[in-house]
Amino acid sequence: MSLEVGTRAPDFRLPALRGGEVALSDFLGKKNVVLFFYPKDETLGCTVEACSFRDAYEDFREAGAEVIGISSDSIESHRSFAEHHHLPMQLLADVGGKVRAAYGIKQSLGLFDGRETFIIDKGGVIRHVFRSQVRVKQHVHESLAVLAGLGV
Repeated sequence: MSLEVGTRAPDFRLPALRGGEVALSDFLGKKNVVLFFYPKDETLGCTVEACSFRDAYEDFREAGAEVIGISSDSIESHRSFAEHHHLPMQLLADVGGKVRAAYGIKQSLGLFDGRETFIIDKGGVIRHVFRSQVRVKQHVHESLAVLAGLGV
């Protein structure tokens, strides 16, 4: 079952690209979180999406938000992907897909992991969900618009 606006976001703890682990609860009371789930490192749509988040990264920081990308790729894959495209945001490895399942993200066409973005406020409540496998840049545009409405 997909999570909807107004529900509490499930907490998680995953291995992080920049070392250690990151939990959603690390940001409670501190920052809004833009959590984007994407299918696979170095694929066309995922690269466009990640680079769109990269290009707007300072806008997200100014809006008081932490941007976190999650896929089922390994930390090694994330490291290569981030270095190749100069990605400043944290990427987390959900190998096995437990967090993806907790957020109710389904496969697209039964073949590809789904692409969804969640805006989670400082209280841990989902304020916006955007689901689109193909409108990859729209994930960034909608996220910034929602954050502007939340304030810092």
